[in-house]
Amino acid sequence: MKCVILQPSYIPWRGYFDLIHRADVFVFYDDVQYDKHGWRNRNRIKTAQGTQWLSIPVHNKGATAGLMIRDVRTNDDQQWAHKHLATLRHSYANAPHLTDYRPWIERVYAAPPPLLADFTIATTIDIAGMLGITSTKFLRSSELGVGGGKTERLVNIVRHVGATEYLSGPSARDYIEPQKFEEAGIALEYIDYTYPEYPQLHPPYDAQVSILDLLFMTGSEAPNYIWGSKV
Repeated sequence: MKCVILQPSYIPWRGYFDLIHRADVFVFYDDVQYDKHGWRNRNRIKTAQGTQWLSIPVHNKGATAGLMIRDVRTNDDQQWAHKHLATLRHSYANAPHLTDYRPWIERVYAAPPPLLADFTIATTIDIAGMLGITSTKFLRSSELGVGGGKTERLVNIVRHVGATEYLSGPSARDYIEPQKFEEAGIALEYIDYTYPEYPQLHPPYDAQVSILDLLFMTGSEAPNYIWGSKV
């Protein structure tokens, strides 16, 4: 059984969904410290003016350093959901499959929940379903009651969910202590984020954008540009 543990992110890129697809159990790591310069509340899309950030404003931005991801609240004073929806509609007006997903984006941006993680986790699970991922089990680390320091906690979570293999993106090599997985009898695998190009609006091509770009451009063919390209 394979497990992935990742912090929830806003409309993540396709590598995130590649990990979800490979996992038997996917754990949203929502009870670790919020990183205000990461991907928790923002992602990138293609526009006629170039690649652009979509960022969800959060309350008490200067005081989030001590907050866990699960406790960060969005700030709707700026009507961010309305603005993000309008930006997506405008930027992808000529995308061949925008209309396929328009009812969904209109629904999720109509009344987003006040907690950032509740919104990003729900939308990620929705998108996974749209990509045809039906067998992965989703959990939140905050609901598991599992402790430990950094790598030790990852090992403990993997054990807790009954998995025997931990999958990770390549950047985790910088901080994971592989010997702790080995001592626990858990296989550790790093995946390779190598994907084919797909048609995009507004050249040049940019691979580091939200999964929404891929969905709006390729529709039901999107999996062919993620795991469908793997042997």
